[in-house]
Amino acid sequence: MRVQKVSWLLFFCLLLISIPCMSPAADKATDHSDNPPSSETRVLNDTHGNETGHAGDKSHGHGGDAHGHVDLGKELPLLACIPFACMLLSIAFLPLIAGNIWHHHFGKISFFWAASFAIPFIYVYKGIAIHEILHIILADYVPFIILLWALFTISGGILLKGTLRGTPIVNTGIILVGTLLASWMGTTGAAMLMIRPFLRANAHRKNKTFMVVFFIFLVANIGGSLTPLGDPPLFLGFLQGVSFFWTLNILNHMLFVSTFLIIIYFLLDSYYYKKEKTVPPDDGEKQPLRIVGVYNFIFLGGVVGAVLFSGLANLGEVTTFGIHRAAQDWIRDITLIFLGIASLYFTPTELREQNEFSWFPIIEVGYLFIGIFITMIPCLLLLKSGPEGAFAFLINAVQTPTQYFWVTGILSAFLDNAPTYLTFFNTALGSFYSDISDTQAVPLLMTENAIYLQAISTGAVFFGACSYIGNAPNFMVRSIAAESGVDMPSFFGYILKYAIVFLIPPFILVTFIFF
Repeated sequence: MRVQKVSWLLFFCLLLISIPCMSPAADKATDHSDNPPSSETRVLNDTHGNETGHAGDKSHGHGGDAHGHVDLGKELPLLACIPFACMLLSIAFLPLIAGNIWHHHFGKISFFWAASFAIPFIYVYKGIAIHEILHIILADYVPFIILLWALFTISGGILLKGTLRGTPIVNTGIILVGTLLASWMGTTGAAMLMIRPFLRANAHRKNKTFMVVFFIFLVANIGGSLTPLGDPPLFLGFLQGVSFFWTLNILNHMLFVSTFLIIIYFLLDSYYYKKEKTVPPDDGEKQPLRIVGVYNFIFLGGVVGAVLFSGLANLGEVTTFGIHRAAQDWIRDITLIFLGIASLYFTPTELREQNEFSWFPIIEVGYLFIGIFITMIPCLLLLKSGPEGAFAFLINAVQTPTQYFWVTGILSAFLDNAPTYLTFFNTALGSFYSDISDTQAVPLLMTENAIYLQAISTGAVFFGACSYIGNAPNFMVRSIAAESGVDMPSFFGYILKYAIVFLIPPFILVTFIFF
């Protein structure tokens, strides 16, 4: 009953957010062939929740719109990013030096850093600042948390029963299956589906931290490279005119990095398995594997369908508190809520209890990411201003495929990878095809200068594995694993002990081989 009550409360709260002040906006022309992507882009984010406008929509709080807004990205100094840095430092160090305080007050700490940016921001820029904050909440954060909640809830109703022991071969197989699924059901969907069976299979193992880290590397990130459904930047490229199966052009990049990491994982797991000499618990007669709650796969399919629908349909716009969003995006969000509630209704409570399901991971992500999203506003504004903002020194320096790969990647590891992808996608279009329309330019970028698009795509997807906030499922997996008793590394511990050690070498090899 408690599960249902929490879900209904969430449902009605989200409706209260979406219904007031809604009015159909004037339909814009559907032919955007003469407009640059940065002015009419509809962004669907699977991971950091980017929606309409925060991919560079100049009609939403940027220069020359109907509200007379100035381009804040041209005015804000780099110092405006300090609260974002402090938010990340809090996530990194407070669990280590003040664990009890952090555990009980992380929501308040997140709110504090959000307010430390929002209050002076609103004081200086008044209505423009309010518009930007409302935009990132309604168009970015709300869809982000709804998608995560739906996938978390539905996958929590799928239970793998039977005897499954975490040997190196079994673990490698689970990660490999999750990696393959990620491109077709999204990295978040694959990660939420596979993480609980993976953790249960290894409940008897002593060294589990590296297992979850490699799971994040492969299932939650790199596995989503092959289709636009896999990761938000690729879906954004699809919306910009990149053909659905063009992403198979980075198949070799994905296979190289995945193979490299899977081999390293198998060697590490084999080493620790022999070192631990752990005897699996005797559960009696070996039971065959079977899946309980199979009907939840229907709901998962509904999630994938709703996401794809929102990217393909064009039903006009809806205005909520002055924020313009595509009508199909609202339809998608409401559909996801109903799919999550349907899963709760049809899935017995006992099944979720056997699955060790709890709401804490999604609550933790919800509290922390509202602070991350709000404090990230100046970083995104500076990034979207391109050569006219404080990041001009960085954007102007990007010329070669190698530079596109690394700069897009490093920014994607800490900022939102969808607007980062869009920024350098537009930079490449402007560099090569400034004198023709985008409708003509995108196919040429896909063919004549495909190596640049490959560099942007792989950088945005691969580097999402480099930090807990690089991609939506990373922090969710970390939270679920920590609640299951896995000693997960801190924010910087993850980067220094694992990302730099295991990810940067294959990325360097990718640079030499492909770029």
